[in-house]
Amino acid sequence: MERIAKVAKSNGVEGELLVSFIDFDPEDISLEEPVFVEFDGLPVPFFIENFTRRGNNRALVRLTGVRSKDDAEEMVGRELLLPDEAFEYDEDSLMERLLDGDLSPLEGWSVVDAANGAVAGTVSGWEDIPGNPCLYLNTGKAEALVPFNGELLRSIDPEARTLTLSIPAGLI
Repeated sequence: MERIAKVAKSNGVEGELLVSFIDFDPEDISLEEPVFVEFDGLPVPFFIENFTRRGNNRALVRLTGVRSKDDAEEMVGRELLLPDEAFEYDEDSLMERLLDGDLSPLEGWSVVDAANGAVAGTVSGWEDIPGNPCLYLNTGKAEALVPFNGELLRSIDPEARTLTLSIPAGLI
């Protein structure tokens, strides 16, 4: 899941929410598809019933099931998420984003070790360590922290959701 907005505050007494979009153009919102909000670690789908822009990166939003000020207050501070499949990345835009330090699009991708061509594991998260961003790699047996930078990156395939890295010996 990729975050697109954060609920800034409730608005009124009928459950409207003021949301701030994060690196996402509000024009790209589809009212046909649900957005998700995490509750107890699980993504819960909500459909947008009403959407009114407020400036460049804010909007008043009414979600299904959010009907009162109390319901809205429970949403304040939570993030609106979209499934990764909702984002189409070409290789150039994805590389730019990754090299800028945002590794979130890689969650769920397979990582291939360039040394042997075998799948080393699946990206389960990332850590933004200044000067040394790292991927959490689920190998099936354990989780490893693998550095991610342009020098170790050999190839990227957005369509297959595969990343080939020169993984330093002994990390996995």
